[in-house]
Amino acid sequence: MKKGDHDSGLWVSTAIVVTLSSAQPHPSGMINSIMFALQESISMPLVITEHGTIRIKGSRVSLDSIVHHFKLGATAEQIVQSFPSLSLGDVYSSIAYYLTHRQEIEEYLKKQETAADALQEQLESNPAYQAEIAELRSRMLGRWTAAQENGAATQLYGTI
Repeated sequence: MKKGDHDSGLWVSTAIVVTLSSAQPHPSGMINSIMFALQESISMPLVITEHGTIRIKGSRVSLDSIVHHFKLGATAEQIVQSFPSLSLGDVYSSIAYYLTHRQEIEEYLKKQETAADALQEQLESNPAYQAEIAELRSRMLGRWTAAQENGAATQLYGTI
C-alpha cells in the first residue's frame, strides 16, 4: 500500500478486517465467528417516540437518562443496576452512540430540557394544578399536625 492510498480510518479498518478474516482459523473456530460479527453492522438499540424522545428499544428508559448517569460518572454496569430492564450491551451501545454523536445528542438534550421547562411552567401556571397542590399541602400539614398532637410527629416524619 502506497502512502495516500486511503483517505479515512474506515478504509484502513476494512483492510484490517479483510486481512484478519483471511488469517488461518483458530482451532476453536472463534476467530472466524468473531470476524464475521465484526463485518456485520451493529444496530443501535434506540427508537424515537412519537413525541421525539429517544428511548432504549423495548424499554421506557430514555437516552437522556443513560447520558445523565454517564455524565455523573456511572459505569455501564452501574447504569444497568439502576435500570434492570436494560441489557449491558444496550447501555454500552447507547453510550457509544452518544460519544460518537456528542454534538447532535447535546443539541437534542438541550431541546428536551427546554421543552420540559416549558411544560413545567405551563403546569405550574394552571389554576387547577395550583389548587391541587394547595390541597395536597393542606392534607400533609393536617396529617403532620395530628401526628404532632399525638406526640408521634418525630417518629413519623423526623424533626422539621
